[in-house]
Amino acid sequence: MARRAQQAKTVVDTELSDLPPELRWREWMARVEAVIFASATPVSRETLSRIVGRDCNIDLIIDDIGEELRSRPYELVAVAGGWQYRTRSAYAHVIRASGAPTAPTASITQHEATVLMAVAYMQPVTRSDLTKIFGKEVSRDSIASLRDGGFLTSGPRSPTPGAPYTYVTTPHFLSTFGFNTLRDLPDIEMLEDAGLLSRQQMPAEMGADVEDIDRDEPDEDS
Repeated sequence: MARRAQQAKTVVDTELSDLPPELRWREWMARVEAVIFASATPVSRETLSRIVGRDCNIDLIIDDIGEELRSRPYELVAVAGGWQYRTRSAYAHVIRASGAPTAPTASITQHEATVLMAVAYMQPVTRSDLTKIFGKEVSRDSIASLRDGGFLTSGPRSPTPGAPYTYVTTPHFLSTFGFNTLRDLPDIEMLEDAGLLSRQQMPAEMGADVEDIDRDEPDEDS
């Protein structure tokens, strides 16, 4: 309660009308950078709009920050519907060699990763649907592990008999795997070539034509 009260009292001059245009823009850039740098999760457009002026174009701010970071070993990327700083992949081996402590990476098995990708493409999907896709039972333990890792959450109840729970991916899934939206998922042909999914195995009621799947992000129901 005390923290909420303190946040409510914080007043920020977003318009900065006392500054000349160039300095005003630089201050908006600095504010956006500061908020994204301090945040543990991707920062949304709505959040950034609270710290800049009404006429400030956030996309242009992001573009200008990106230009200034071109020579840096990190970049500003669009993930999970927001923006976040990420180290450039070219320096991944250097970071590993240094032994410096870093944020923990996703720890899931190959089978769980395959189940997760199936959910991402077919959501909302039940465990029974997944079993039909893979031709063998997808265990509750696999689903529980992905839920505990923050990659899956409950979706709407299925209209099938018994109204079982469906599962959908989360913003954490998008952030972890570097997707901005579900539209950024690789073409399913790539997964077929890798032997991970097969449209021939998909039940007819789930739709054989995967190219027409709506990849809009699901509601963040929990």
